[in-house]
Amino acid sequence: MTDIFKGSFTQQEPLPDASIAAALSVMQSGRLHRYNVADGEVGEVARLEVEFAARMGAKYCLAVASGGYALSCALRAAGAGPKDAVLTNAFTLAPVPGAIANIGARPEFVEVSADLVIDLDDLGQRIKETGARFLMLSHMRGHICDMGRLMQICSAANVTVIEDCAHTMGARWAGTLSGRFGRVACYSTQTYKHVNSGEGGLIVSDDADLMARAILLSGSYMLYERHLAAPPAEVFARLRLETPNCSGRMDNLRAAILRPQLADLDRQIARWNRRYRVVEEGLSGAPGLRLIARPAEEEFVGSSIQFCLPEFSADQIRALLAATAARGVELKWFGAPEPVAFTSRYDSWTYAPARSMAQTDRVLDGLMDMRLPLTFDLADCALIARIIRAEVTRISALSGAF
Repeated sequence: MTDIFKGSFTQQEPLPDASIAAALSVMQSGRLHRYNVADGEVGEVARLEVEFAARMGAKYCLAVASGGYALSCALRAAGAGPKDAVLTNAFTLAPVPGAIANIGARPEFVEVSADLVIDLDDLGQRIKETGARFLMLSHMRGHICDMGRLMQICSAANVTVIEDCAHTMGARWAGTLSGRFGRVACYSTQTYKHVNSGEGGLIVSDDADLMARAILLSGSYMLYERHLAAPPAEVFARLRLETPNCSGRMDNLRAAILRPQLADLDRQIARWNRRYRVVEEGLSGAPGLRLIARPAEEEFVGSSIQFCLPEFSADQIRALLAATAARGVELKWFGAPEPVAFTSRYDSWTYAPARSMAQTDRVLDGLMDMRLPLTFDLADCALIARIIRAEVTRISALSGAF
């Protein structure tokens, strides 16, 4: 009998009861706007910012309307502006170059390695070629590069690092939390990330001026004293009249939903990683399939898994996509010539003209991607791996390549 998987790759777990109760309380109050609080009341957004800052070991935190807004707000608050060159990984998702373009800056792409992280040799070269003073580092799909070496390169060249941690909330490199290497870090709370408020974002930093600018940019209406994870009032006094309001605040309803999830993040990470390891084990040794190495220094969050088919032709990959889909397994391919859903690639974004990137093209041409929602149990993960392995093996045998 041919195995068929009947689960959904886009269905999330229900929100926890504590999130539902907190959301109901906010709705019953009617005070959804972050600054609409009763006398002496601390709003849900302010509480979330304090809790997230503490969890990340950061001085300051700002909650905003989306992960993409967090990126553009943080970049602008860090001092980037129109026409500035901003480096970023060639393997990323559209909101990253989109955030750069949103402030009028120019995305400049850096090659990625076979292990799906930014190529540090090319990074050094691109800094010299472009004169860029900013790097928006995307920890794409949860893969973290050698952060010690990256920071050495950027510090020596006076390049400000903005970390995009949309896929690494709670992950670490060599014991240090993702997001605590650069000058500022951004996180997403969109449904498919590690805590779920539908849309939302968080910014953390220890830089008082940067965070005051970010809070003012987010639309504080001079009510910055209601931010408890914020710089002192005197910092705002210097910046408040020169920083525009570009409204992007988070509301109390989303913050209320998030706070119980944040408290449960470590347990959820452990659950994701168990699922990841089951799929990884099931795919190991499949003919023509290369798994992505996870360095010992990396403590990742396995909410998705990637693998490469470096010797497969485009037609073979299309055959694999069709075969696995017929058996209920939804794979995404980053090598498709046209964007499909979120799998657009650097040469799709014509607002950011790119140089030829042969190394990145070789990686993306055979790169497969798959979500691992927590609605899957371990038996589901084993079944999914068996299906992928069987179809990869079958297509490989038909070609006689392996």
